[in-house]
Amino acid sequence: MLERHELEAFLTLAEELHFGRTAERLRVSTSRISQTIAKLERRVGVPLFDRTSRRVELTPLGRRLHEEVRPAWQQITSAFEQAVAAARGLTGTLRVAFVGAAGGQLLVGAAELLRRREPGCDVQLREAQMVDLMPWLRDGEVDVALGTFPVEEPGIATGPVLVSEARMLAVPSGHPFARRESVSLEDLARVPLLQLPGTLPDSLREDRTPRTTPSGRMIEPGPSAATFNEMLTLIGAGHGVLPVGAQARRYYVRPDVAYIPFSDAPPLRWGLLWRTDNSTARVRAFVQAAGDLVGGHA
Repeated sequence: MLERHELEAFLTLAEELHFGRTAERLRVSTSRISQTIAKLERRVGVPLFDRTSRRVELTPLGRRLHEEVRPAWQQITSAFEQAVAAARGLTGTLRVAFVGAAGGQLLVGAAELLRRREPGCDVQLREAQMVDLMPWLRDGEVDVALGTFPVEEPGIATGPVLVSEARMLAVPSGHPFARRESVSLEDLARVPLLQLPGTLPDSLREDRTPRTTPSGRMIEPGPSAATFNEMLTLIGAGHGVLPVGAQARRYYVRPDVAYIPFSDAPPLRWGLLWRTDNSTARVRAFVQAAGDLVGGHA
């Protein structure tokens, strides 16, 4: 029989493909992870990972084992967490992350509604930078996060759309686009497009920073940054543009950046995210409270 620490080491390394990051997530030494994986491979009889000085990759057998074991492990973990949550009820602390002032205001209202409904449940709000949002969620730093859709990630659940807002293009205030009443998605082929952090889901980055316009014209990729304010600084300095939500006009007023409406882009949609293996009673209650708040059922 496999022991729990062996399964956790294997599944985490299969996700991270880096011994150091795996050790950090599991709060053990790198040598402990190496020893555990080596012991597991001896028991299996073949390597599960190909290792070089520059990379770590799953072998074909390791990939097959990961695909077969991960769903069962998630089911076991989820069942245990739900049993613990059911035993504890809705008491305890729920950690919720947001990016930006507008998201914080929405979550404050949801937290207050949940506290009224469940006095024994405390909600701790934490501001995250764009680069940190998904790592915090996956590593268990937070239980729930408010982010923009689409998010199509293994192991991540999404709630209903809470807020939709018009999509706008943030441009340097001296750019010719800043004198226009609107821009189109085809205009993105004429300017460098800043890139979202690589820690965000591919589905979200493809939506916000596409590689081509709707007609197939190539879009020049610009630099990336870790925070939204860093993005705006790059825009103000003339290094590119970025699609943003309309709330940026209110919360991020800058003399060097202008926000121009898109004439043909779909709205940005916001909703809650959480790990599928962490669908506790507290998480479900908070998702319900947020939905009721925006739906007028508070």
